[in-house]
Amino acid sequence: MKTTLYGIPNCDTVKKARVWLADQQQDFVFHDVKKQGLSREIVAGWLKHLSRDVLVNKKGTTWRALSDERKASIVDDESAIALMLENPSVIKRPVLDKDGTYAVSFSDAQYKQIFDK
Repeated sequence: MKTTLYGIPNCDTVKKARVWLADQQQDFVFHDVKKQGLSREIVAGWLKHLSRDVLVNKKGTTWRALSDERKASIVDDESAIALMLENPSVIKRPVLDKDGTYAVSFSDAQYKQIFDK
């Protein structure tokens, strides 16, 4: 059994998720998407379980800073993968992978449901 939390350490939502996992004494690995990077396989794996509309944070500053042309070019999973590998900050955080069960963002109720299985 393996749990990986993907995110950026200074993100408030990631901090909340990390605290929750520690408080619940859940073993997990934190993967810093900026420092450690992401592979195409990881992102493609997420997209097998999560929609690109969920993974790509269109409300964040990274998305808003993209040109209209670049935003319009995100039309399928391949273009979304390229964007997320190029700009990991555009990914909605955190992404939780608990033995193939995936969640994006953090809520106490959502994590309780995942870890009570």
